[in-house]
Amino acid sequence: MARKRKVGNLMALAVLSVLAIAPMHRYEIAARLREFGKDHDMGVKWGSLYTVVDNLTKHGFLEITGSERDGARPERTIYRITDAGRAELTDWTRELIASPQPEQRPFMAGLSVVSVLPPDEVIELLADRITKLESAIDAAAAQLAALEGSLPRLFLIEDDYELAMLTAEANWARALRDSLADGSFPQVEMWRSWHRDGFTPADVGTMVEGGLLGEQRPPD
Repeated sequence: MARKRKVGNLMALAVLSVLAIAPMHRYEIAARLREFGKDHDMGVKWGSLYTVVDNLTKHGFLEITGSERDGARPERTIYRITDAGRAELTDWTRELIASPQPEQRPFMAGLSVVSVLPPDEVIELLADRITKLESAIDAAAAQLAALEGSLPRLFLIEDDYELAMLTAEANWARALRDSLADGSFPQVEMWRSWHRDGFTPADVGTMVEGGLLGEQRPPD
């Protein structure tokens, strides 16, 4: 089971990871996060950076080491990671690698209520999704190939994972679309008849609860 973190926002993990390299001020933290692609990997919301840094400091994961001024710009506070912060960084990373955690996935949410659409429309929508996934796969593959010559593979693991997940989703969506299109998806004709004959969600719910999935019409 995942531990409850004192600062549970994934941006906190990203901040700890860049400050493990060297002390820096918040503008530099933001620049490093962008440089390393953490805004993409961890869904960073830039508006929360100040709050996350403050919370990490409050809980002893970061400490202030001084400040610097660059010309007429406001003075900038410099932060560094503490021993407690390094321990949090490594422990959190271990947990994320070893323990699968439930995630909210919009596609899964849509699939959970896909019966509100007729199967022929779902076939078209899946075709649209597959086209977009294929474009994303091409872009991810090109980016990975471009980076492979300049960065050690160790620093490209997350890009490799993303490419694998996009490919797996595209393959799954393609198989679902094809099974709907060729009629091999179980009870697809019953699903199609619900929309053709104007069944309501309540009718379908009654059929499911009554074990009448083999019926083509709702019970009286």
